[in-house]
Amino acid sequence: MVRAAVLSAVGAPLRIAEIDLPAPGPGQVRIALAAAGVCHSDLSLSDGTLRQPVPAVLGHEGAGTVTAVGEGVTHVAPGDRVVLNWAPSCGDCHFCGLGEPWLCAAAGTAATAPYATLRADGSALYPGLGTAVFAEETVVRASAVLPLPQGVPLAEAALLGCAVLTGYGAVHHSARVRAGESVAVFGVGGVGLATLQSARIAGAGTVVAVDVSPQKEGLARAAGATDFLVAGEKTAKEIRALTGGHGADVAVECVGRAETIRTAWSSTRRGGRTTVVGIGGRDQQVSFTALELFHFGRTLAGCVYGNSDPARDLPVIAEHVRAGRFDLSALVTDRIGLDGIPAAFDAMLAGRGGRSLVVFPSAG
Repeated sequence: MVRAAVLSAVGAPLRIAEIDLPAPGPGQVRIALAAAGVCHSDLSLSDGTLRQPVPAVLGHEGAGTVTAVGEGVTHVAPGDRVVLNWAPSCGDCHFCGLGEPWLCAAAGTAATAPYATLRADGSALYPGLGTAVFAEETVVRASAVLPLPQGVPLAEAALLGCAVLTGYGAVHHSARVRAGESVAVFGVGGVGLATLQSARIAGAGTVVAVDVSPQKEGLARAAGATDFLVAGEKTAKEIRALTGGHGADVAVECVGRAETIRTAWSSTRRGGRTTVVGIGGRDQQVSFTALELFHFGRTLAGCVYGNSDPARDLPVIAEHVRAGRFDLSALVTDRIGLDGIPAAFDAMLAGRGGRSLVVFPSAG
């Protein structure tokens, strides 16, 4: 028997229920979760912004210990500490062939197949984004399991599975921030905090954090922000004033709202780069004039999972953690149990806090 937070229908509140997991089949791994991060993408799955078959167990940012492996699994064994990869690449599709595994056409297929059942009535359950880590244990494809490098705390390692890879990749792979460049980060949640730390690692000069909540200034500055602004109508002008009148070399939008994307774009200098990490709804429309596209010569880029290859990037980030350059615990503002996830969703909607971390007994 396993306790899990179950989404019975799109828009319904999560409820704690007992579920039954099968033994891992060929090419599968069973994991006892140590911790799971509560990401805005989970909220987007629960309210229908992102598609997810239901009923489902959400959660895609997790780490834990392998308890059993199915036939053919050789890269991990029972007792190994691991991080979950919610978007494992197939290696065979068009995008994988281009060296862009973050766009893998098959990455989301695991979420469309039932993986467990409700103990109460035996009904099938789907795994949120293929991982279903809002539960004490889960069973996933072996390709979704990454060995955790030594020297990284197991509970905080959950953040590597989404927030950190996304923020680090946005800076180093999408925006390609260079030493001395100015960076503006919009949204100081879990991903935003990871982005700020990554900008500091990249050697950025002026780093401006922008958020609707003035209470996040301390979090932002601790993560590497040199300046903090409360979002408003004059944000773009204020960023230009902080960057010699030109605008930021790079803006990273971690909110997913049309208004914020537009402001991030307007905050960058001529020839600057804007990377959009936040996931917005279909009704969020961003407008530009043809003349300004020509005049400013800015680059606007989407960013999926930080344009990261987890197998390549995880060891690099782990070295930053071991060396003290990246502080995983600084992203966590609340440590909760399964029953605290709805309140964590409410906090995200209200713009409060950084990352809420569900910590399980197996974390030790």
